[in-house]
Amino acid sequence: MNEIVITKENFDEEVRNYTGMPVLLDFWASWCGPCMMLAPIIEEIADEYDGKIKVGKVNVDEQPELAAAFKVESIPLVVVVKDGKVTAGAVGYRGKEDILAMLEK
Repeated sequence: MNEIVITKENFDEEVRNYTGMPVLLDFWASWCGPCMMLAPIIEEIADEYDGKIKVGKVNVDEQPELAAAFKVESIPLVVVVKDGKVTAGAVGYRGKEDILAMLEK
């Protein structure tokens, strides 16, 4: 598994100030059915694109500050960050192709 757990403590280093490659963030919670459906797709992308994108998981229950900073109102929320800026985002379950298309933006 190549996913990184993102917390408020490591957010700057792993996401905001990271310029090596796009960062795909998955905002989720353990009680969220669609999040659990999306999890294997996110894991598959993390494994297949290791070295090309960084994949981070943000548990909204454990990281309310990050959820607030990204104005998370519904989950799952998938966000692409490039050079510290959000370039794409989508709420709800998405297929692998849709998520990969977000990385192209």
